[in-house]
Amino acid sequence: MKLWIKLLTGAALGLLLGFLLPIGNKTILTATEWLSHFAINIGRYAVVPMLFFSISIAVHELRQEGGLWSILFRALLLIAISAVIVISGGILAIILFPPARSPITYDEQIEAVSLSLVDNISKIFPSNMFQAIVSDGVYLLPMCVFAFFLGMGLSYDKHTMKPVLSLIDALSRVFYHIASFFSEILGVIIIALSAYWAFRYRAIVQTDFQSLIVLLTIVSGVLSVIVFPLLLYVVKNKPRPWAALYSAISSAPASFFSGDVIFSLPVVLRHTKENLGVRRRANAVALPLFAVFGRAGSAMVAAMSLILIIKSYSSLGISVIDIFSIGMQAFAISFLLARYPGDGAYTALAVLCAAYGQGFEAGYLILKPVAFYLIAIGTFLDVMIMNFGVYAVAKLSDLQEDKPITQFI
Repeated sequence: MKLWIKLLTGAALGLLLGFLLPIGNKTILTATEWLSHFAINIGRYAVVPMLFFSISIAVHELRQEGGLWSILFRALLLIAISAVIVISGGILAIILFPPARSPITYDEQIEAVSLSLVDNISKIFPSNMFQAIVSDGVYLLPMCVFAFFLGMGLSYDKHTMKPVLSLIDALSRVFYHIASFFSEILGVIIIALSAYWAFRYRAIVQTDFQSLIVLLTIVSGVLSVIVFPLLLYVVKNKPRPWAALYSAISSAPASFFSGDVIFSLPVVLRHTKENLGVRRRANAVALPLFAVFGRAGSAMVAAMSLILIIKSYSSLGISVIDIFSIGMQAFAISFLLARYPGDGAYTALAVLCAAYGQGFEAGYLILKPVAFYLIAIGTFLDVMIMNFGVYAVAKLSDLQEDKPITQFI
């Protein structure tokens, strides 16, 4: 059975359970929430060792070929371009098609939300290098930096490093197969995730948030199905955008119902490698860059949400200058969400509200009932950008080989 069929079938079963089981039963809700968190941990389980050894050997191989810096540059350039397109498109959509005014919810602001930029930078270089790979696996950047320097160091002496290279190469392949196993069982794991999602959706289905939900769904659909595939036509070497879209079908439910970028990485890695023919040395370098810095989808959702809040509750409306400022801030935030793989959109919204000020510092609490949906759409777009971006980087670097669609997993 194809992987995407497993995931869609599991998601459908979970939704069915979530809509049929009694919503007022606290025992069922608590159990479903616990199973959801447990499922996300299973999905993340093999990600850090797989990426660590794959990045190390990929950096070494690319350095030997002289293509390391070109791949890094192309990946970061595509991340920046995608952020501009996605955030601009989302802001334009909510201005042209404003949803209904969001209802006011009463909640207390427990604590200020911050990106903790200084703390994040300090954690990139812990006092002990090995701390970078024995953390909880949520903040991937320190591990990626450690793997990068290890890969650079493997070029020290070819004769001396030969057994080390063989070991790291073997471990990269071993952990890839372990991660592949966990991606194969996601069809069962996602049942808990989609059931918990359905429980939360039932709680807000009769509220006035529906117009926002519809707009976000349409915008994300247009970007994923039309805009991203069309943008691939500017890439050389005759890309196959619709094959890339078909390959991303499995990533859609995994990212949407988990709301977690790291959870989705094993699925994305398998599809870019086994479906799109992206070679390991391109995949292992570009994929973590998009996972860490390519959070334009979450930033777009945050920018659209803040504009809705301001237009709903400000008698003065919102000026063009304010819209441009929100867009620029969202662009910057999209590069700074590495510490928030599971709640990027809502965190970005809280930070944008604080930056905007003017009495809207706690405005993000208005959308707290639909925070799970904001996170789901933001993560979905982040992962779709990752799928298309890694494929584009590999195409531009001549590190990709087309495979027939009939062989897709």
